Amino acid sequence: MPVTLTPSRLVLARQRRGFSRVALARAAGVSDKSLQGYENGTQQPLPETVQALADTLGFPPAFFFSSDVEDIPTEAISFRALSKVTASQRNAARSAGRIALMLSDWINDRFSLPTADVPHLPTLAPEAAAEVVRARWGLGQGPIGNMIHLLESHGVRVFSLVGECEAVDAFSFAWNKTPVVVLNTGKNGERGRFDAAHELGHLVLHTEHRTSQGPDSEQEANSFAASFLMPRSAVLSQSLYNATLDRVLAAKKYWRVAAMAMTHRLRELDLLTEWGSRTLYVNLSRMGYRSMEPKGIPREISQLLAKVVRAARSEGTTPAHIASDLHITVHELNTHIFGLVPIALEGGAVTSAAPPPRLRLVGGD
Repeated sequence: MPVTLTPSRLVLARQRRGFSRVALARAAGVSDKSLQGYENGTQQPLPETVQALADTLGFPPAFFFSSDVEDIPTEAISFRALSKVTASQRNAARSAGRIALMLSDWINDRFSLPTADVPHLPTLAPEAAAEVVRARWGLGQGPIGNMIHLLESHGVRVFSLVGECEAVDAFSFAWNKTPVVVLNTGKNGERGRFDAAHELGHLVLHTEHRTSQGPDSEQEANSFAASFLMPRSAVLSQSLYNATLDRVLAAKKYWRVAAMAMTHRLRELDLLTEWGSRTLYVNLSRMGYRSMEPKGIPREISQLLAKVVRAARSEGTTPAHIASDLHITVHELNTHIFGLVPIALEGGAVTSAAPPPRLRLVGGD
């Protein structure tokens, strides 16, 4: 282990846990001036101080002595409702995304994964961009079976948004030309699909030439998601003009979207009058559809991560081994895949193992 603490890793761990520098100094029993020195590289902590910081932050001491980590710029991330998320919450989510990238690198080094195939269409209107992506990916006009599988089959890395960052719905960014989507897996299945399509909208529409933050960008991503999940021509062909409540519920089940989202799409396509949509919104709210989806669909899970876990286990690579390679705990590893694989990873002794087989992901549906 190197003898010099890596400042960027200490900052990363502190922000991951939501500590201010003053709060961490107090919790770990060190002075703020010393902690400032550790973080800017002008001072090195004693071994007992490193242990105190590690215990407080929940990272193995080795984490702080590994290679330097490049920060994800805040402006590179599409944060939903930016004004409603505090700087501390943004930093916690951003640092969680950075640790997810470490896991992504670990996977990339061991498996053959799909290359990125997300077109950048910053000059197109959201609906037109959604049609282009559907055509390019050969999706036709029908419902999308599984949004997470689809994203992964086109080279998007999908991870779970850790529980401490529940104030953030989801976010996305490109890292070394690899698109990344981080989803709040505590949402219902329909909401999760829309969130995934919304983040795809950011990746398609908002490159370095167009901001991915602000109300206009959020509206564009919402419009893309609605158009991508409920294509105009297909919805128009379903005889949904002045649709009744029963017809809306049937359509929402067919397209695998929230009832409110289905109603909004019908209004957007002029299939409902303003009065008709208001009436439906009121009735749906009374039935509980504003906050949840009664008898909704299951939450979608990751095909890629599940295959990686199975392949690693088949070669004797335990979750503890993966966590050790990343210098994190098994608990921390779990937070980045929670809700995306069928069961949480269990620990296990770290053992030497042969390199796992190269993995190829089958196309999404």
